[in-house]
Amino acid sequence: MVMEIDRDYIVRATAADAQIRAFAATTKNLVEEMRKIHNTSPVATAALGRLLTGGAMMGAMMKGEEDLLTLQVKGDGPIGGMTVTADSKGNVKGYANRVRILLPASANGKLDVGRAVGKGSLRVIKDMGLKEPYVGQTILQTGEIAEDLTYYFAASEQVPSSVGLGVLMEKDNTVKQAGGFIIQLMPFAEEEVIAGLESSLQRFASVTETLEAGNSPEQMLEMLLAGMSMQIVDTMDTGYRCDCSKKRVERAIISIGRKEIEEMIAEGKEVEAGCHFCNKNYRFTVEELKGMLVHTE
Repeated sequence: MVMEIDRDYIVRATAADAQIRAFAATTKNLVEEMRKIHNTSPVATAALGRLLTGGAMMGAMMKGEEDLLTLQVKGDGPIGGMTVTADSKGNVKGYANRVRILLPASANGKLDVGRAVGKGSLRVIKDMGLKEPYVGQTILQTGEIAEDLTYYFAASEQVPSSVGLGVLMEKDNTVKQAGGFIIQLMPFAEEEVIAGLESSLQRFASVTETLEAGNSPEQMLEMLLAGMSMQIVDTMDTGYRCDCSKKRVERAIISIGRKEIEEMIAEGKEVEAGCHFCNKNYRFTVEELKGMLVHTE
């Protein structure tokens, strides 16, 4: 009997006497939540769902309560670009520039995420409460997201890593499975450990096949880190959560400057501004816009 995992969560583990650190996640509910909010087509669901899953795990790597991670993918494919923001508590949100794109399946019969994203760049912004946020940028390798994050870790953070991400769709275009893993080698990792891990990765089927067979994130890591005395460090719930508010949107309007706000007031109509992440709309009256001018001096 296949066990149905009904909650989304991230597992953190170590293996081979802390020579390896690893994360694995199941994210079906949060990716489905994103699909409902943005009404994404299957290939857009797969692309943004992979980036959300990677972002959730990378957010869980951060230490500070207030730390924020942003992943920005910009490509020349029909999706245009994607943005995902995650915190260290398992909250993640995201949007794509174009969500209703339709593409034929790739050569192996899968959703063609690489073609949807195209050639471009990946930016990773970490706001850790310092004067300036950390920004790393790399060229997209395949547009398939997992390989792009693998390359980012090696090129920008000098951490040899393996990233696996997957989204499996139902016939009715809802999300059937979603999840992923990130495995990283510490600087003192021995050759034997590296060889063992490479061998496990070659044998590993895929994230969605593993989840579809009823395996949990813990079991996924057991397969990937077989014979390396893996230890679970902790687990954390993850979910699609937007923290927007009318106050935040007001601050965004103030930031565009006095001239633009005065033009809105001159039109004499109330203004509607939406949140990219959750599609919630906020209305501002002419009087509220006038009140904002005080903050633009």
